[in-house]
Amino acid sequence: MAKSNKIRLSKISTRAPEGLSKDQTKKELFKILEEIEELQNLLYAEHQHSLLIIIQGMDASGKDGLVRDVFNYVNPSGVVVHSFKVPTEEELSHDFLWRIHNKVPGRGMIHVFNRSHYEDVLVTRVHGWCDDELATKRMKAINHFESLLQEHNNTVILKFYLHISPEEQLIRLKERMSAPSKMWKYNANDIVESQSWKRYMNYYEDVFAHCNDVPWHIIPSDQNWYKSHTVASIIHKTLKDLKMQYPGLKK
Repeated sequence: MAKSNKIRLSKISTRAPEGLSKDQTKKELFKILEEIEELQNLLYAEHQHSLLIIIQGMDASGKDGLVRDVFNYVNPSGVVVHSFKVPTEEELSHDFLWRIHNKVPGRGMIHVFNRSHYEDVLVTRVHGWCDDELATKRMKAINHFESLLQEHNNTVILKFYLHISPEEQLIRLKERMSAPSKMWKYNANDIVESQSWKRYMNYYEDVFAHCNDVPWHIIPSDQNWYKSHTVASIIHKTLKDLKMQYPGLKK
């Protein structure tokens, strides 16, 4: 497959900038989250836009923790989180976007995809279930799908890749075998999957090159405090740039 402007993940740091204060960053995050709470309420009330947040990353990159950290203060009625697991038999009998389209946000809503339609051009390729020709077709379909959401339902899409190092991933996977609060996340297959790191990186880079009509945000994620601050800042700016207003009294 032809590749243009390919992002090289190995060239991008997985850590916060040197010298950045962890304590100060956490304080700033708290203020940002308070403002996101108000902006989310405004989004819900105005009912003109929707926000779709797509989170991708390797096992143990902190997807669940990110959702918890960033949306801890918002009104639960305005935010829905969807976690896409292995497709069911019914889902496999349809096109690969069928199960996705049903979960996109209506106007006024924020929906978060913890993994997404991108799994169908990532894990499927790593395991040989999807060849390059089919992956090319699927990535074109993804671009059209995301364009449809933007142009016909005022959906703003934010795509985040949580960028961790293989060393940090191994530490976190081992914690799942020893820390009581994390044992429920343990899956023996995660270690097996981690051995395909280079293949995953190659296919992620391919996705960034061919599905970038909606740009990807590569988020250094070895330190959770920096990851959460970075993602929250982008969400905050995106919502603020919508220049939303509360509707007046209905006559």
